[in-house]
Amino acid sequence: FKLFLCDTGLFTTLMFKDRDFTENEIYEKLLSDKLSANLGYLYENIVAQMLAANGNELFYYTMLNEVSRHNYEIDFLIARKNKICPLEVKSSGYKTHKSLDVFTEKFSDRILHRYLIYTKDMHKEQDIFCLPFYMVPFLIDLIYGGAETDSISASALNF
Repeated sequence: FKLFLCDTGLFTTLMFKDRDFTENEIYEKLLSDKLSANLGYLYENIVAQMLAANGNELFYYTMLNEVSRHNYEIDFLIARKNKICPLEVKSSGYKTHKSLDVFTEKFSDRILHRYLIYTKDMHKEQDIFCLPFYMVPFLIDLIYGGAETDSISASALNF
């Protein structure tokens, strides 16, 4: 299971509570992108907060990689019109998205759109919509928008 905190600021404070840094040093390093930490949990929490604030239930999916015995994980699943939209959240290393690719191979007939949420600029990579974190609320509007959403989602995002 996954656990998210509805207050990302509180979550950030709790993440670094055991560190020997003072509170000001932590936030200064975090804001200047000089904090040596795995920020994946923080970014997933930010996306979870935005999805929940828009009235979405939070679902995720894991599947076992039989070779490495590690799990592939899709961070969030959004359902619409009997289809699903997998969202993979990346705090770094966005060039590879193996979990999203394996999930697509397994469930290709059930996928409406694929999304990669990350820290870079908006673009489209083949059939994956790559969006910066601050665009997540707009993504929800497109997925849950009117009946014409399927035909305009790419043009509305200038892809």
